[in-house]
Amino acid sequence: MRVAITGGTGFAGRHLARSLVADGHDVVLVARGVDRRDEGIRAGPGARFVRASTEDEEALVAAFAGCDAIAHFAGINREIGSQTYPRVHVAGTRAVIAAAHRAGARKVVYLSFLRARPACGSGYHESKWAAEELVRRSGLDHTVLKASVLYGRGDHMLDHLTRAFHTFPIFPLVGLRDRAMRPTVIHDLVRIARSSLLEGRLSGQTVAVVGPEELTLGEAVRRVARVAGRRPLFVRLPVAVHYVFAWGFERLMVVPLVALAQVRILSEGITEPAAACDALPADLAPATPFSDAVIRAELPQPEPFGPRDLRLCAGRGA
Repeated sequence: MRVAITGGTGFAGRHLARSLVADGHDVVLVARGVDRRDEGIRAGPGARFVRASTEDEEALVAAFAGCDAIAHFAGINREIGSQTYPRVHVAGTRAVIAAAHRAGARKVVYLSFLRARPACGSGYHESKWAAEELVRRSGLDHTVLKASVLYGRGDHMLDHLTRAFHTFPIFPLVGLRDRAMRPTVIHDLVRIARSSLLEGRLSGQTVAVVGPEELTLGEAVRRVARVAGRRPLFVRLPVAVHYVFAWGFERLMVVPLVALAQVRILSEGITEPAAACDALPADLAPATPFSDAVIRAELPQPEPFGPRDLRLCAGRGA
């Protein structure tokens, strides 16, 4: 089977790609080529890289040619220049749907966010919801995956947490009140996406993808610190202070330690979908706990933040 993956070089996209290629499927990785953290996925047998924006319908039609299904995993959690939420999530999804029809792809699986919803005052949440609605009304066989916080090798969560622990002696927790979360390991998400793409399951459904273990954000962060062998001083700061931090990080760092949208996400909890969803079958429900053993297996090599993480230095080739 041939599957196109938008955002194919990103965290979720490349994990899905590796899983499909390992089983002999052909994969077309569609991306702008900005994320270069894992160059190997582009050159492996069974994978073809196509440099294209999700807004470029003509380029997408060419990329989707001969594909049976599309995993629409392209997305951003912060806006940089022309890469805005309406442009990437909404206009991009509209172009993907149009290109899928023209190329004859029969299935689209869209990766959204658990708490995406309309009229909530967050551009990230609202644009993800708008994209969901486009997919649901597309006329294509579709599945919408509303995922909680995803973690795994090469992610944002474990990577930035451990790097922060190796850089700063103090770690601020979001908000004066702890919120709950249900982290989902990337391998469980990939298993669900594969079942939809390859087996036609979850047709026409919108499903919540949440890990089996509910814990507070503070508990999750402390667990990662313990596994990483670090003991920072944890302090609670008001949500407003974190928004100030995020505003600065977005302007100073190549990949912000925390983005404005992520502050909103963490401040309201990530355990239940904001709108009603279809239930996942028991055999597809995420079953991997956020345990020490699983965290240890997914942790990156210990490394502090440095000059190359700053946008100014990255622009100079540092």
